[in-house]
Order: sequence, then C-alpha cells, then structure tokens
Amino acid sequence: MAGTPSDDRVVLVTGGGKGIGAGISARFLRDGATVVACGRSEPDGLRVVDGRHAEFRTCDVRDRDAVAALVDGIVADHGRLDVLVNNAGGSPPADAATVSPRFFAAVVDLNLTAAFTCAQAANRVMQDQDAGGSIVNVCSVSGLRPSPGTAAYGAAKAGLLNLTRTLAIEWAPRVRVVAVTPGLVETDQTAEHYGTGAVRDAVVATVPAGRFVTPDEIGGACVWLSSPDAAHATGSNLVLDGGGERPAFLTARERAAEAP
Repeated sequence: MAGTPSDDRVVLVTGGGKGIGAGISARFLRDGATVVACGRSEPDGLRVVDGRHAEFRTCDVRDRDAVAALVDGIVADHGRLDVLVNNAGGSPPADAATVSPRFFAAVVDLNLTAAFTCAQAANRVMQDQDAGGSIVNVCSVSGLRPSPGTAAYGAAKAGLLNLTRTLAIEWAPRVRVVAVTPGLVETDQTAEHYGTGAVRDAVVATVPAGRFVTPDEIGGACVWLSSPDAAHATGSNLVLDGGGERPAFLTARERAAEAP
C-alpha cells in the first residue's frame, strides 16, 4: 500500500475528543489531515491546531449500526477514509474475585469487540480504495503484563494485540493494521490514577525514562505508523513505555540488603 500523502488524509479517531484521543487528533491535525473524532458525548471543547479542529460526530462504538453509519457518513462527506485509530476504551478498577460477569463482558465489549467492529467497517471501505488504508489500535501495557485490579481490561487489550496481528495478515496488502502500546500516560486524570506529590514521584520513579508518556507522543506514533513512511509495518506493535517497568526483584534485593 503506497498510502495517501499525509497532508491529504481523512482520519477517524474513536474517543478522539478528550484525553489520549485529543492528543492523537491534534497530531493528525498538525500533520495536515482531515480529522473526525467520535465519542458517546460531545466534549466541552475541541483542541484547535493551526486554526483547525477535528469534526466531532456522536457515536457509541459498541453499536454496530451506529459505527456503520459513522463510517458511511465520513465517506459520503469526504470521499474516503484513510486511517482509523481505535482509541476508545478504558475501565474502572474491579476485584477479579467479585466482579460480575456483566461488568467483565462490558469492559471486553468496549476495549476489544468495539475495536473490531470499527476495524471491520473501516476495512470494508479501505479495501476498495486505490491507496487502501491503515488501522491503528491503541493498546496498553496492561495487555503485555499482569493487570491486577483491571483483569478484564488487561485481557481485552491482550486480545486486541492478537487481533492486530491476525487482521494484518487477513487484510493485507491493501490495509495495514498496527498497534501502539503506551505505558503510564500523562493526562488530566493522572492524579486520579497515580496520585500526587510524593506518591506520584514514587510512581514516576518506576519508569526508566523518568516521566510518563504524553498523548502528543502517542499521537506522533499513530501518525508515523499510519503514514507511507511506515508502509512495510503491519502487524507491528510500537511500545511507548519509557523503557518498561523496573524488575521487582531488583527493588526487593536492594531493600533486603539495606535492612539491619
């Protein structure tokens, strides 16, 4: 797939109006793309980049008919869809021993099944385009390691990584399917997830790079992976975790050595 020039692409970012999604939308706008962001409810305001902002369209990505209508509407208005970024997702914490089957299924539905629904709708369009298209799945390090407190989310993200590799084979060569896997992310909800002050500092200290990844950096990875510059990347997973997590045994060994 040769790909469409970056300044002439039509991009759909699910959950693209806030948080990580807003950063992804902004990076594509900076790249010159036409960006459509979708979500269940319209955000308070969309970020303006070089005097432009994403179009916002209401859509529950768990609703297959709504997703089909969203993609058809984008094609009707803009003539094509070049890039899909499956970013919508998330989960509140829950104890695996007591969580309800309904909760577990809902988390998997949002973080895995909905991504497949959107990918399937996008692929239907992209396969018929001369330049094909690219699908970027935003995953999580929770899918690469144990995810205590968010078991359903971790399992869904692990499934999304496998789905990425499988679809990359099934839909090649016309459509490329890739993944971006962030570690700990700096957003307006960072304090809620990682604490403040000394608690936050202790969490940051577990990241070799010494800081959290930003939505802007995640967006930059999505822009590159979906561009013609990455034309031979499919089934790939770009991990943005600042070097990973410090092995627990090192900390345990140091503490044991310091003990009286």
